[in-house]
Amino acid sequence: MISDIFVYLNIIYDIFKMTNIKTQPSEIKISRFLKAINPPARIRILLAIGEGEACVCHLETILGLRQALISQHLMALREAELLTTRRAGRYIFYQLKDDRVLNLIRLTAELAGVTEVDNTLSPTEKIQANCCCPHCDSEASDILEISEV
Repeated sequence: MISDIFVYLNIIYDIFKMTNIKTQPSEIKISRFLKAINPPARIRILLAIGEGEACVCHLETILGLRQALISQHLMALREAELLTTRRAGRYIFYQLKDDRVLNLIRLTAELAGVTEVDNTLSPTEKIQANCCCPHCDSEASDILEISEV
């Protein structure tokens, strides 16, 4: 009789385990996605890149963070498949793989009661003065075009 109860409980547990296995992968995937954008610095990076593209030197100027820290966060965002890259000479430009990430951040900000979110990277004079990438430095851009030909 007691052994029958254990058999019955094992069957119930196996059924429970199997139904949870079916739903678990999607929950884990969602959790990993949210974890990937979790640190505030990563949210700032995603917003700074916006719908355009940015190199590390742009992000360094805009965010006021060290290059090493930005690179670590960019690597984590790339591993989470949130960013794509494009190389131009020695510069790597980062771009959002899916612009809906910005919508998610904006919606989350709205739900959290944040009224204004700074986003999108625009090439201002300040960035251009502190950045030597091909987008900002016309001489570097000319050299890059010549070397690529």
